[in-house]
Amino acid sequence: MKPVILIAGATGNLGGKIIRELLKLDAEPVALVRPETAADKIAVLEKNVRVMKIDMTNMAQLMEACTNVSCVVSALQGLHDVIVDTQTTLLNSAVAAHVPRFIPSDFASDFTRLPKGENRNFDLRRAFHEVLDKSTIHATSILNGAFAEILQYGTPLLNLKDHTVGYWEDKNWKMDFTTMDNTAAFTAAAAIDENAPRFLRIAGFQISPAELADLAGSVKGKTFKLIRMGSLADLAAYNKKERAAHPEGEKEVFPRWQSSQYIQSMFTVQLDPLDNNKYPGMEWTTAREVIAGLN
Repeated sequence: MKPVILIAGATGNLGGKIIRELLKLDAEPVALVRPETAADKIAVLEKNVRVMKIDMTNMAQLMEACTNVSCVVSALQGLHDVIVDTQTTLLNSAVAAHVPRFIPSDFASDFTRLPKGENRNFDLRRAFHEVLDKSTIHATSILNGAFAEILQYGTPLLNLKDHTVGYWEDKNWKMDFTTMDNTAAFTAAAAIDENAPRFLRIAGFQISPAELADLAGSVKGKTFKLIRMGSLADLAAYNKKERAAHPEGEKEVFPRWQSSQYIQSMFTVQLDPLDNNKYPGMEWTTAREVIAGLN
């Protein structure tokens, strides 16, 4: 009998990729969408999977959706109302429907090893963990560092236009990156693994700013200059100042200061030990492959 995996956040980029990977594993993904979801997005999903339109605040509807489900996977994005409130309602519904397993939307650096108060979105995930860890469900959090796709956005980490690589504190510090495709494939494998542990840590590649500059230069045929942006203390102080100066960002999922908070985490904590070999057959996209695909 195929394992039935319920996906919340199915219309998002990561959610859609997780569904694709579950189909490869011969699982039966079920896409959970809100009633107001655009018809074209639903139509795309319905080509391959069963879609359930659910009011995410309605526990009775969610319990029905969770009936006979092997695992609930959350790929939801948002602020407190989503990461804490909606996920809690989803969790409680899964518990009430006797779903054995739950994968929360934790995909990020290892925030379990970071202090509170330095990353708004990580603090939201901690708040949900307080609820999750008190429940009777078997949970698995997947921590993947930064999505490697951020390297194409012209952040200080890699600027293809100016041919620079920025860093804080230590140019030899190893940063964790995993492509969204790799994260989705690993998540799908974990979703059908009845014995998946509480935490799984993966990194498609770990690379320092110095190595990134050398590799980018080799791949792109240009010299990339290493630029020290300051110390970690400087970055932490800047982030606190920017957050206080722009309170409107509290209502945004990715305000500029939140993006900078993510960079701070990347230079503060590393994923260790890695569980990359947990599921045989995983093919990890390399740093060279990622950079080669950037324009």
